[in-house]
Amino acid sequence: MIHQLSGTVASLSPTQIILEVNGVGYGVAVRSGADFTVGQTVTLHTYLAVRETALDLYGFSDKSGKEIFELLLSVPKIGPKSAMDVIGKSDTRLLIECIQTEDPSRLHKQSGIGKKTCENIVIALKDKIEGMPDSDAKSETATSFNSTQADAIDALVSLGFDPKGARDHVRSKENEKLTVSELVSSALQ
Repeated sequence: MIHQLSGTVASLSPTQIILEVNGVGYGVAVRSGADFTVGQTVTLHTYLAVRETALDLYGFSDKSGKEIFELLLSVPKIGPKSAMDVIGKSDTRLLIECIQTEDPSRLHKQSGIGKKTCENIVIALKDKIEGMPDSDAKSETATSFNSTQADAIDALVSLGFDPKGARDHVRSKENEKLTVSELVSSALQ
């Protein structure tokens, strides 16, 4: 098993990087929207998925991301690609919080993940999430949105915004105490 790789980013695409380690380029699938730059030195915690026709590496910047990924693999009908898609669409704190509160509809609304998949995730992981590094942590940047913020996120998603982008925009404006229409208007500018 390959548990960790440290090297230089040789090239990148939205969901994969080529990580050069001692002259060998490893193709590593990463979460969509991950911030990497060519020439950057990184250490990735990796998961090696062995299939009949391929060996696929999945990389995570932190250990908790890999742990969430492995938990998602225990959910029926979720394979490595689907688990990476869930991680790319959802914030880790949102995922953990929705599992703990057993709220699949909130996870669906705020992440854009399919409704049935959200239900399966919550049901399968509600007893397994305890002890996760982020499961006890609450900070100012936690994804607990008030009703105004949640309504603004819903409105932005219905207007075609990416759910993660909508959450990030609302989170960036949380100190300004704006109304729903003001949050939506600021995103449209």
